[in-house]
Amino acid sequence: MLAQGDLITRYAVADRTVPRLRVNFISSLDGAATHDGLSGGLNNDDDKLVFDTLRLLSDVIVVGAGTVRGEGYGGIRLDPADAAWRTARGLPAQLPVAIVSSRLDIDPGHAVFTEALVRPLVVTHAASSAKRRRDLAEVADILICGEDAVDPRRMVDALAARGLSQVLCEGGPHLFGALIEADCVDELCLTISPVLEAGGAGRIARSGTAATRRMALLQVLTAGDMLFLRYGRREESEEAEET
Repeated sequence: MLAQGDLITRYAVADRTVPRLRVNFISSLDGAATHDGLSGGLNNDDDKLVFDTLRLLSDVIVVGAGTVRGEGYGGIRLDPADAAWRTARGLPAQLPVAIVSSRLDIDPGHAVFTEALVRPLVVTHAASSAKRRRDLAEVADILICGEDAVDPRRMVDALAARGLSQVLCEGGPHLFGALIEADCVDELCLTISPVLEAGGAGRIARSGTAATRRMALLQVLTAGDMLFLRYGRREESEEAEET
């Protein structure tokens, strides 16, 4: 069984002022991102503890609108002990969620807005529906990041400008694919669930354009048969040293 105190030490970053985008996903042994259509079907209590710890250490959670709907997101709410840990270190007790959407096809009455302890953000682009932006502006701050598509780099910069430098992306696959294409991924935390999941489940990243980004293994943890991997961006200088 994992312990949160140890996880905090292992997943903490050296300098919180340096913008960093961390992605957290779970996958089956054969690469499926979901079980019965949901990522939650692959996890257990240890994965939930890592999931909660990564939120604890972040400034903002970034998630695609499809994942909000599909995974049943409600208002983001850290438990009292985690909130107290944050305030003791000069961090806000709770953190906001930033929902990424091009079509803005998410109801302002969704629980992710109505149950939020911190006003959410919606990240979209200038060509999105002006009416839907006005409707969502009643329940969230709207960030325009791009002209006719969401620009991940502009999103990261816009969040950092609001003091939200430690970004945790929780999916979904299309958003992760866009982040890979834009070379915005600094770290991937990947849980390998000890199941084989044949069928039509998709990968953790999907995009229309191939993009290869080399990563370096930073950490390996185990809890029972569950495997927790942490990979960081492999800088060009490191690649040159290997050749």
